Amino acid sequence: MTTNNNSGRSLVLAIDGACFGNPGPGGWAVIAFEYQGDTLVSRSAVAGSAKRSTTNCRSELKAGVEALRLTKDLSYSSVTILSDSQYVTKGASEYLAGWKANGWRKSDRKPVLNKDLWEQLDRLAEGLDVNWKWVKGHSGHPMNEAADTLASDAAAGLAGSQDQLRQSHPELFFEAA
Repeated sequence: MTTNNNSGRSLVLAIDGACFGNPGPGGWAVIAFEYQGDTLVSRSAVAGSAKRSTTNCRSELKAGVEALRLTKDLSYSSVTILSDSQYVTKGASEYLAGWKANGWRKSDRKPVLNKDLWEQLDRLAEGLDVNWKWVKGHSGHPMNEAADTLASDAAAGLAGSQDQLRQSHPELFFEAA
């Protein structure tokens, strides 16, 4: 179980997935915003690309999986995750429990798509208090816009190592003194 040793701090993660073509090359991004009260004290990012042709839904869902992995890596027990994907936000907060109870089948009895990623997301969410929050995409929400840019870069093969991310997107990295 994750323990929260970040007393007084909160974690907000902005996530996005991108895909050029559907299917096609895909990428995902997670931008972490750590707050002390209302003050931003740290901002960082991670991103990755699909090793093969993928879909937009898989890219969005992979971002959610990686967001939960980062939550645990940062030792938080609760997190708010912002996504412009209702597939991810509604799937995680409204449908996941029912899918599991129905043997990974939807209400129409068809198999849940991307079951492998939903299972990962479910395992990583164990012991966490996750607030999935939908935000409208491409509407000027600064956290979402930054995640969108980074996910698109990842899909294009432009987001590599953490050093490359810091070099190409220095605005996504900040730590208060």
